[in-house]
Amino acid sequence: GLDRRQSLPDAVQARLRKDGINATIVNAGVSGDTSAAGRQRFAFALDNMTRKPDLILIGLGGNDVLRQISPEETRANMTAMMDEAKRRAIPVMLTGMMAPPNLGPDYTRAFNAIWPDLARQHHADLDPFILQGVLGQRPLMLADGVHPNATGVARIADRVTPLVAKRLAD
Repeated sequence: GLDRRQSLPDAVQARLRKDGINATIVNAGVSGDTSAAGRQRFAFALDNMTRKPDLILIGLGGNDVLRQISPEETRANMTAMMDEAKRRAIPVMLTGMMAPPNLGPDYTRAFNAIWPDLARQHHADLDPFILQGVLGQRPLMLADGVHPNATGVARIADRVTPLVAKRLAD
């Protein structure tokens, strides 16, 4: 529901450049992707880049939780991507996702632990919940109530960009 220029990667890139960081963010995301689809394309996407990335942002999991894919499957897919990035010596920043409480305490506990666990294990930076401060705020969401609108994306970019800038500086 957004124009290409309103995506989170575009918003983060614009903020980085405004701050004097000449970064180019390649949006390799596909709308509707689950972690399994991301995993399937991960190495292919990296192999087809014109240069090795300085940083990879992995922001998958939202569609997994919407489809109630098992947390074990999501964890395995995310782990495989983290392992591939490590094998290629590319640092990773994760943007985490959280399960709604109506899916039950066992599912929620297992799902929500994926991103902090992987960040610790792989020494990755982590934005714990990509939709923090946006989800549930009608003026920041598209009509579906699931995806942020351009204003919501801008708010997320305001929070995520300093984390990306810090990681790139490192």
